Amino acid sequence: MKFAIISFPGSNCEYDLFYLLRDEFQIETVFVDYRETSLPADAKAVLIPGGFSYGDYLRSGAIARFSPIMEAVKEFANNGGLVIGICNGFQILTEAGLLPGALRHNESLNFICKPEPLAVKNNQTSFTNLYDDSETVVFPIAHGEGNYYCDEETLAKLKQNNQIVFTYQDNPNGSVEDIAGIVNEAGNVLGMMPHPERASEAILGGIDGARLFQAMIDSQAVKN
Repeated sequence: MKFAIISFPGSNCEYDLFYLLRDEFQIETVFVDYRETSLPADAKAVLIPGGFSYGDYLRSGAIARFSPIMEAVKEFANNGGLVIGICNGFQILTEAGLLPGALRHNESLNFICKPEPLAVKNNQTSFTNLYDDSETVVFPIAHGEGNYYCDEETLAKLKQNNQIVFTYQDNPNGSVEDIAGIVNEAGNVLGMMPHPERASEAILGGIDGARLFQAMIDSQAVKN
């Protein structure tokens, strides 16, 4: 099984994902440069890591969404492929139109970096089906533009389709409805601001995130 990690200029969390998947889950993991126009044919999932792609100029993710590789990511997602965007990856997914809404500056206008308790609001996805419904998990956050926003019509659709996957228990950034992570309508694309990869090894202080990656792996193993 092979997972692909997209690497942009300014990405800085790609190795967190690489070593976690390789060493803890024994998953073959490859980097795909932003200048490429295709993904590995045998990739079972695509991961878009955190960081500051293109220096976060204009808006976070606004330039990265035009990178050549993103057309392949869109095609992969539209064909049902599993895609997760974490932090800057979430911002890129919204800018690319793969997820609704946008990420704005934190309400405080400060960069926030701390562990954050979340509630699992939808445990019926390929990312969350190893969690209990309404379970509390703790993932670190590290962002300056994590304030999720969408209009009322979009919010109503998110609720109606059960697309809100994680919510903050003590909203740190002003996100509408405490939203920390959402999926697309098909449920195969997840964007979230908190970092599950930084909460997947005991040496880092917590393992709540490990089940998210295990769920992704399990979902692809069933397809093989």
